Amino acid sequence: MALCRSSFYSPPQHRPPLLFPSKLSSFFPIYPSTSFKFTSLALLHQPPKTPVSCTCCSMDAPPQGYRRNVGICLINSSKKIFAASRLDIPNAWQMPQGGIDDNEDPKDAAIRELKEETGVSSAEVLEEVRYWLTYDFPPEVREKLKVQWGSDWKGQAQKWFLLKFAGKEEEINLLGDGMEKPEFGEWSWMSPDEIIDHAVEFKKNVYKEVLAVFSPHLQ
Repeated sequence: MALCRSSFYSPPQHRPPLLFPSKLSSFFPIYPSTSFKFTSLALLHQPPKTPVSCTCCSMDAPPQGYRRNVGICLINSSKKIFAASRLDIPNAWQMPQGGIDDNEDPKDAAIRELKEETGVSSAEVLEEVRYWLTYDFPPEVREKLKVQWGSDWKGQAQKWFLLKFAGKEEEINLLGDGMEKPEFGEWSWMSPDEIIDHAVEFKKNVYKEVLAVFSPHLQ
């Protein structure tokens, strides 16, 4: 990884040492405030996990019972991919994603979600996956989101977009645009293999498919 940043609400003189990534749960779920930068820190390889019962399939239209969603694969000039660690799931890293509003174009939703979650608006859309990809929520995640969203979804049906970051890294702000509750605690530029290794189990198949489609831009 080329770079990683972290943000937390804690007084600067008492900033805790970064425990990365297996110990993130020790300061979960503190929300980010200001950012600091560190380099040359290798991501730890996660041990194999027990497979989660889930499905991943592609289709031309989102199926019933799945929440419409967009995913954003944001790359920098070195062809590394932006990923961030979730505040609500210890040790879980992901690419930005979010729901599609009623009557909203998926590409517009991707640009909106990227800004809401990362503060990034300086990005160019390069490509999209032309079909919907779905994954199922594990039972415990489905129950949690049922309470959070007030709707019972089997999983998410996603349209994925590849964007190239065209701004300066100071633009990246995990507080987002201030319109939504922060979702992430740290961010990093990763290789495709690192993206898959650090994803939660039920998203791995979708990530593999997405990165295969975008692979010409990642080499």
